[in-house]
Amino acid sequence: MSTDTAINTVTEGINKVDISDSNDIDTSEVLQQTCAACGKQGTNLNICNKCKAVTYCNAACKKKHRKKHKKACEKRVAELHEEQLFKDVEPDECPLCFQPMPFEAEATTFKSCCGKVICNGCLYGVNEEAFKRGKIQLCAFCREPATSSLKETLKLEKKQMDKGNAVAIFTFGVYYSKGQHGMRQNWAKANELYLKAGELGWARGYYNLGYSYNQGYGVEIDQKKARYYWELAAMNGHTSARHNLGCLEKSDCNYDRSLKHFIISAKAGNEISLDQVERGVMDGFLAKDVYASTLRAYHERRKEMTSVMRDKAKEMGYGQIGR
Repeated sequence: MSTDTAINTVTEGINKVDISDSNDIDTSEVLQQTCAACGKQGTNLNICNKCKAVTYCNAACKKKHRKKHKKACEKRVAELHEEQLFKDVEPDECPLCFQPMPFEAEATTFKSCCGKVICNGCLYGVNEEAFKRGKIQLCAFCREPATSSLKETLKLEKKQMDKGNAVAIFTFGVYYSKGQHGMRQNWAKANELYLKAGELGWARGYYNLGYSYNQGYGVEIDQKKARYYWELAAMNGHTSARHNLGCLEKSDCNYDRSLKHFIISAKAGNEISLDQVERGVMDGFLAKDVYASTLRAYHERRKEMTSVMRDKAKEMGYGQIGR
């Protein structure tokens, strides 16, 4: 069949489609909502902001229906939480090479000049190229000259923190927790910054805050709060937090839930979680084919995270601990 004949055939097919009565479709029923309290129907009712499952025509109806709806609402909220908690999260990518970020935090570097987190492979590549050409080292992302002193770096990090950069805020949290770079050790301040960093999207902030509650750093030991913040970190893609949740569930003998966490973490590249998945098979809690698929996913993710430049950067000792 020639190209012209094929085009004519497709055109004839499109022309035969009857769309003449598309404007006659009544969409009012699709948009109709019913108040769970009084039964009134409308098209712009207020939805329950917790379970998202029922609607009300006003605040009075919502208050009237509260006792009747409470149990169903709490049940649905718990279901939504479970769905979010055990949902796979796509890994962050390096803004330069677009590979998934390495699992290990020390394999990435925060650049205070532009506020970006870059994999050490890209950092190494740019620095090596500059060295070969006899030129000054520039930021791999924004091309600004590298800082020449710790004082200058801290000044730029402070500027990024004042702008609301989540990683810079987290970084100062680390400084306060360790009493580094002129900061007097202050765990209360560190935990405050960890929380703010987490709220701005840096999952490691939630992870460190959970660890503070787990160990009692600047706060009273509270395992419920530790679990809460580790859950927030896990839902934002932090695999170590998810591994910790798996350990907590395992200690509570919730083996199905613990293995769910370990499997997700292992598929994201966490080797110690993979070991726990294997242990689940040995203990009879998990089928071998599930372990096999998890192992394949683990190797695929690790391969995605690997590159020649990242390996060379590791050999050369690149990296900033605590990111």
